[in-house]
Amino acid sequence: MKAIESTGSAPVEREESLRAIFVRFLKFGCLAWGGPAAQIAMIKRECVDEEGWVTEGHFRRLLAVYQVLPGPEAHELSVYFGRHRGGRLGGFVAGLGFMLPGFLLMLALSALYVEANLAGHLESLFYGLSAAVGALVARAVVRLGKTFISDVPLALIAVAGFVVTLWAGANFVLVLLGGGLAYELWRGGARRWAARAGSFTPGPLAIVLVVAGAITAPLGWSIFFEGLKAGFFTFGGAYTVVPFLHGTAVEGHHWLTQKQFVEGLAIGGILPAPLIIFATFVGYIAGGLVGALLITFGIFLPAFVFPIFLHRRLVAIAENPRLHQFLLGVAAGVVGLIGAVTVEIVRTSVVDVYTALLAIGAFLALNRWHGKTTVLYVVLGCGLVGALLQTTIV
Repeated sequence: MKAIESTGSAPVEREESLRAIFVRFLKFGCLAWGGPAAQIAMIKRECVDEEGWVTEGHFRRLLAVYQVLPGPEAHELSVYFGRHRGGRLGGFVAGLGFMLPGFLLMLALSALYVEANLAGHLESLFYGLSAAVGALVARAVVRLGKTFISDVPLALIAVAGFVVTLWAGANFVLVLLGGGLAYELWRGGARRWAARAGSFTPGPLAIVLVVAGAITAPLGWSIFFEGLKAGFFTFGGAYTVVPFLHGTAVEGHHWLTQKQFVEGLAIGGILPAPLIIFATFVGYIAGGLVGALLITFGIFLPAFVFPIFLHRRLVAIAENPRLHQFLLGVAAGVVGLIGAVTVEIVRTSVVDVYTALLAIGAFLALNRWHGKTTVLYVVLGCGLVGALLQTTIV
């Protein structure tokens, strides 16, 4: 894991009105295609390179903090910069502006999907769109693997996470905690870990999440808690939400079928938003408009709270060398989890030789080109090619 220096406490400067902050980040939200790398680059270009709100070095250290902590980095950076320019309310309106376009689009498409049978009317389009989803998630496995798998023990943790998830149905949280503890033991030594185990006390957050997972709540609360837990466990970027929501919404609560899950991911892949906005679709299928609002509120809540209220503490956590090995092990577990879900997605979306060719072509294209709109073009391209194949060959 990269060394993380302190970001310091940047002074709050009320140099922009809340309206100006909201409009600026609403614009970012409308242009947020291309995944986290493109979104972060867009924010950096305007806020750092052009406006000079923080220095280049400060931005790098800031990004390093949010890359090792849960939540979509681009959204958290938006909240941070909004707070920097307009205080806590500035952070809130900046985050709201960044997420609003994707949320409204996903909400509208979710309503059409359910109320107007969008998938039924566009079945030929979803034939190709679904094939692209497997490639999209597989590309995330490769990207995260290159970032976090730096030695053999981490690779073994990722493989173990893949195996126990795919064939044993292991709990998402247990895989992450097991990966973190295993790598810490490997790197730090069991004796040293045991020596300080007597003074270790589980954090309040861990206790809350375990209790929340054990409670049998009414549907609305259950939807909110699943969103909240997903928001706390999206280590390594927004794609981490895919295995978590798959485990809870498809396998646990059975809110969605596997086919609906894949089709929802396909819709999310063409929207200007972090992929985490896919949760809105899950919430709508599970509980209608109220479900969509509750799960979206839950999953984005940590991404608002962390930069607005807990930034200094998060910097201290990210700088703590005792946690670096644990977080690396968690990230390796995430890679294994996403790999397992990729297999499930491919089983559903690749139904014949044509969808297999579309998925392979999409994967190669995503690895070859990394432009801001590459994901949009690849997913829509697969949809259109698939629709053409449905009307001519298949």
